[in-house]
Amino acid sequence: MKKFGKKYVEASSKVENREYPLAEAIKLVKETSITKFDSTIDVAMKLNVDPKKADQQLRGSFVLPNGTGKTKKILVIAKGAQAEAAKAAGADYVGDKDMIEKIQKENWFDYDVIIATPDMMPELGKIGKILGPKGLMPNPKTNTVTTNVTSAIEDVKKGMVSYKTDTYGNIHSVIGKVSFEEQKLQENLEYIVTTISKLKPASVKGKFITSITIASTMGPGIKVDKNSFDI
Repeated sequence: MKKFGKKYVEASSKVENREYPLAEAIKLVKETSITKFDSTIDVAMKLNVDPKKADQQLRGSFVLPNGTGKTKKILVIAKGAQAEAAKAAGADYVGDKDMIEKIQKENWFDYDVIIATPDMMPELGKIGKILGPKGLMPNPKTNTVTTNVTSAIEDVKKGMVSYKTDTYGNIHSVIGKVSFEEQKLQENLEYIVTTISKLKPASVKGKFITSITIASTMGPGIKVDKNSFDI
């Protein structure tokens, strides 16, 4: 049986087993943060989907209205003019085969996101087994395979978040930091929930989003009332 620390138990005692209205849930998730550092606040949404069916597998990205509060290091795999554009746009690392070899030979992962141009994907595909398990493989659906690297870099810097249904039909996303104003956290969460709700596959019948839970790093989960959202 898992043993929880004193701080977690104390924070959990403030959370009732019910769905909270949005504003109340946001306030509570800030109050139940137990870390000394500025915790990240995440949301987990349980969807009424069968992840085994291709048309019910969701994957994509969006830019949060108020950002994520995180600074991400960006690696761009591109050549020529696109590589120069990536440098000008503020990418942390830019290269082509040299960077791919560095990842392969040195097990190098000093970056959070990889953006690549389509022509570089055959080369990147050769190290797919290295990047895939870490969730770093670029994908057109998340706007990380693109011919406009400048726009993609700008989106990441603004607070782009990638999402993907897991094997249980859940979607996880960052909504911000504990230090964010409550209104900004609300706006981010409303944007995420509304965006995901519009992606309901035609083959799904009944309610699409079945539960919404938010939590700070190492903090207790807080259920959010679905009626708080315009979905």
